[in-house]
This record gives sequence, C-alpha cells and structure tokens, in this order.
Amino acid sequence: MGQYFKGYYFKCCGEARSLALIPALHSDGRKQAASLQVITNDGAYAIPYPDIQFGERPFRIRTGENRFSSRDLCLNACSDTVTISGRLHFGPLKRPAYDIMGPFRYVPFMQCRHSVVSMGHSVTGRLYINHTVYDFKNAFGYIEGDRGRSFPREYVWTQCHFRDASLMLAVADVPLSGLRFRGIIGFVMLGDSEYRIATYLGAKVIFAGNNEILVRQGKYTLCARLIHARHQGLSAPVKGRMIRTIHESIACRAYYRFTCEKKILLEFTSDNASFEYELP
Repeated sequence: MGQYFKGYYFKCCGEARSLALIPALHSDGRKQAASLQVITNDGAYAIPYPDIQFGERPFRIRTGENRFSSRDLCLNACSDTVTISGRLHFGPLKRPAYDIMGPFRYVPFMQCRHSVVSMGHSVTGRLYINHTVYDFKNAFGYIEGDRGRSFPREYVWTQCHFRDASLMLAVADVPLSGLRFRGIIGFVMLGDSEYRIATYLGAKVIFAGNNEILVRQGKYTLCARLIHARHQGLSAPVKGRMIRTIHESIACRAYYRFTCEKKILLEFTSDNASFEYELP
C-alpha cells in the first residue's frame, strides 16, 4: 500500500450542538492502522482501531462496532478519554453534479484528493458522548472525503449550512511535478442550484490573510472570514503517518458573502460554521 491515507468526514449540525466524525485508514508503508476521530464544540478525541473496511457501491464504512453509510451511522466506541454510542438517520443526500476535483481526478501522483459525498441532507437521531446527549431534530448533515499521502502544507477549508443554502470552500497549496500552485475547489448550493467554484473553471485567489479568503471566478466572488475560532486539535497525515496537528472549529462564528457581479446571492454570519485556517 505504501504511504497512504483515506478518510471520510461526517458533519452533523444541530441547533444546540454540532459534531464531526472522521473514520480513517492510515499507512506509513510499513504499518497500517485505522482511527475514529470525534470533534465536538468542547473537545476532540481519537479512538484507534486495527482495521477499517470501505465500500464504494453502496457507500459503507465499518471499523470496530461503528458503521457508516449514506442512510445512517451507528456508533459504539470507547477509549480512555471518550465513550460514544447511538444512531443517526440521514435524509436523501444532495450529491454534487460531478466530481468536485473535475479533471484533476485523472491527474496521477497528487498529494491529496478531495471528494464530496453529500452537499447537504437532514439528520435525526441521538448520540451519547461522555454522558452528554446530542439530540438531532431537523438538523443538517454534510459528508466529504480525502485520500492521498499528506494533507496540504498550507490550506483553508470551511463549510456551512444556512436555511436552504450550503457551501464548502477549500484553498490549498498543491505540489505537482516540481511546481506549486494554490488550488481551489468548492461549491455554493442555493436551493436546488449548484454554483461550482474551482481552479479548473478559472477561479483565482484574490486575497488570503487575517483569517479571510476571497476567491473570484469570472463574474462570481466568494468571501469567507473566520470571526471567532473555537478550535480543537486534530491529527492529520504526513506521508501516511498521523503526526501533524491541525486546528478545526466545528461550530464557530464566520461571515460569508457570495456575489454575481454586483448582485448579492448570499450573505450571512453564522455561529455554526466549520473552519480550518492553516495559513501562516
């Protein structure tokens, strides 16, 4: 297998509490292992496992007694620091029109490849985490995946729901054939309309700094600004080894603005945004 990682990110966003679950496989070329990372507003936990099974058609993941699919997830896990159990049910997934990587999905030897399984879906059910109840009613869900050798050296990632809207934006340092460039992938979903923002469609970074990212693609401009972080430390892969610490706010305050020329299509501030700002 060599140096490799593969994982999926399940976000569940309720009115009172939010969480994310990351089942993942990681290999440094000699030893292979798996883990389940749990992120809440108040903490982050990692539960090790010896193995994990992925199924693509149908979409299924199993590690230990934990099961994930396109319809639900069922958890029964514990470690020295966390105990988690319960079940959540998902409504129909809103899948992107086509692969979020576009033509880059065919480029070999990329450091990291991204996927979006669901741009948004309903979540109902209940989880218990260290005796705290996570009750989801009329909640939102989002599912994405990553695979490759390492996370990007520098990147920004954010995702948020708002009424009948959902968005994701990722801007990352991409090494390819001895060169480096800032790659962009993302979408804004307004009702049933999907607006794709990506390098392969001409998107460019206009500004990046001070916890803000601004990208432009033709007549469209998307701004995402982290206002108040509530980050937790997560483990991320470097050549298949989970030795890097990144910082994610699963539910923080952030501002978004999406425009078409001078027309505002979407503008809001949310306290339930997810943000990773890994730029210098």
